[in-house]
Amino acid sequence: MNEISALKGTPEKAPLTLKDFTSDQEVRWCPGCGDYAILKVMQRTLPELGVTRENTVFVSGIGCSSRFPYYMDTYGFHTIHGRAPAVATGVKLANPELDVWMITGDGDGLSIGGNHMLHVLRRDVDINILLFNNMIYGLTKGQFSPTSKPGTKSPSTPQGSVDPALNPIGFALGSGARFVARTVDTAIKHMPGVFKRAHGFKGASFVEILQNCIVYADQVWGDVTQKATAADKQLLLENGEKMLFGKEKDKGIRFDLASFSLQAVMIGENGITEDDILVHDESNLQMARMLAELGAEANEPMAMGVLYSEQAEYSYTEAVLAQVEAQKGKRTLKDMIYSGQTWEVK
Repeated sequence: MNEISALKGTPEKAPLTLKDFTSDQEVRWCPGCGDYAILKVMQRTLPELGVTRENTVFVSGIGCSSRFPYYMDTYGFHTIHGRAPAVATGVKLANPELDVWMITGDGDGLSIGGNHMLHVLRRDVDINILLFNNMIYGLTKGQFSPTSKPGTKSPSTPQGSVDPALNPIGFALGSGARFVARTVDTAIKHMPGVFKRAHGFKGASFVEILQNCIVYADQVWGDVTQKATAADKQLLLENGEKMLFGKEKDKGIRFDLASFSLQAVMIGENGITEDDILVHDESNLQMARMLAELGAEANEPMAMGVLYSEQAEYSYTEAVLAQVEAQKGKRTLKDMIYSGQTWEVK
């Protein structure tokens, strides 16, 4: 207790902990689901951000991941399928002081909600979007999703999916997102840093979390998460640092002029030196687009961390509220209805 609070007789508030952000609701996911790890990391990270429960809101759509708000001791809103971006936008515009997190899945956010996701990203609304990607519809019993690989056999594609898979990171960048990152449910040390970066960004932050559905799509990210292969399949990005990977950091990413694309190489082979390895630049949009495509080939890692971060010159939320403020007291609702092009039908 400091001198001022002692004089006033008001004890200092104890710092919030993981328990303060944990609700009294029973967590109802399948045993072994990757969502448990993501939830626990979020509950542990929020106190480190210094936020309060009454100033934090979690908005979700439909799907296994969308149970998330029930398990957070904050405000929350479980919306309808695909419409979480619209509701989250409304929450932020109604009260810009709130920290708004949006929880969605690859089906909810990129199928029925794809159009809504596009617009919340292009508008750069100041909310934090977490998209859990397990390449399947888990809640509705294993149908293929927009991110499922071609050939995926499911109740809705018994002979195998013929759809090309959608790349969430590529979709976000193509929609105009200004902060795009990726992490994985097993990376409990990596996730907090990504969440903190997303929270600190003023605008729409989009985070893809590779997540395991143990029932309907078990081990779809196995090569990325298994200890034996993780070092070779994860490119951990750090702004201003060389793009090195592998257990011995003896592999890296260089730009191949012939194919005009990124290439995974072994340092020491074919005359390759560390000088050939690219340095990560978060502000380089073209580089981020190429990093989003890494992982398609067997020898390539998937880019993890912040792929792109470039603050906008103005805030969408502030711009909208400025227009509202400018009109206060100038026109009534009737004036607005009868202004502009109107017709009288007789």
